[in-house]
Amino acid sequence: MARKPRIHVSGGLHHVMLRGNGGQAIFSDDADREGFCELVAEGVERFGHRIHAYCLMANHVHLAIRVGEASLSRIIQNLAFRYTRAFNRRARRVGHLFQGRFRSLLVDGNTYLFELVRYIHLYPVRSRLVRDPAEWVWSGHRAYLGKVRTPWMDCGFVLSMFDEHDPRRARRRYAAFVREGLGEGYREELHRGAADPRVCGGDAFVLGVLGETAPRPARAPHLNAIIADVCTAWEIDEPALRAPGRRRDAAQARAAIGLLATDMGAATLAQVAVRFGRDIATISRRVARLRLDARQDLALGGQLEASQRRLTSDNAITQA
Repeated sequence: MARKPRIHVSGGLHHVMLRGNGGQAIFSDDADREGFCELVAEGVERFGHRIHAYCLMANHVHLAIRVGEASLSRIIQNLAFRYTRAFNRRARRVGHLFQGRFRSLLVDGNTYLFELVRYIHLYPVRSRLVRDPAEWVWSGHRAYLGKVRTPWMDCGFVLSMFDEHDPRRARRRYAAFVREGLGEGYREELHRGAADPRVCGGDAFVLGVLGETAPRPARAPHLNAIIADVCTAWEIDEPALRAPGRRRDAAQARAAIGLLATDMGAATLAQVAVRFGRDIATISRRVARLRLDARQDLALGGQLEASQRRLTSDNAITQA
């Protein structure tokens, strides 16, 4: 079967995975790792994309890349070719270094950017190489914490979502967010999409990037309808969702609205955050936590599914 072409969306966020051919090591020492990072930096300068996260393992690499006008294929093929040439010259070898076609996943940045950054930076912990991701030198985590400078990596975009005005507070909140994921295991959806293996996101996002090649979902409900339904189900009113404070029931209800709104194509997390006077990082963290809780708590998962069923009605779709 012919491989599907890669999807190029200007501004699209991709999880890229480069693996050694046959599982072989792609770095022989730190000089190789430094050389790889230098080539990544040169690529950023040349092609104008942004790197939000990276992690170098023994036989594979993970990158979170937001592309510009240059295609992902052009960016990664250039990087892989130049690194293979340098590696082979230094090791006095010939032949392929990387395993065939690199793997990539186009990710809905509104929903999964924070989770993808955390997931990539926790790879050495999941692999039981370190207990604290800050102990792993060859990832972007230490740059996010302010321990090292990595000019070619864009930490500012993500950190600004945790706190736009106070960099120290933003780093503390980022570090807390990463700690919350320490017990997280392998996540299939961040490697391979469900509706299409090339895309990770809800129906509306998949349809938006695939166009007519994707199955068309039902029309999106209005955000007001989602808020009304969640308020009824969680037995809370909208003023309580906008009120300052840290009520647990209000936080979970806002997360439910964010999850339903993004999955059903009604609104972005940024729009939900503005509606309730919260920052997007807080909403994103709560939505990520709710997704995990819903997988483990059948009652909570059923409650969200019931809301989705109610919200597919014509009344919910047309409510202004």
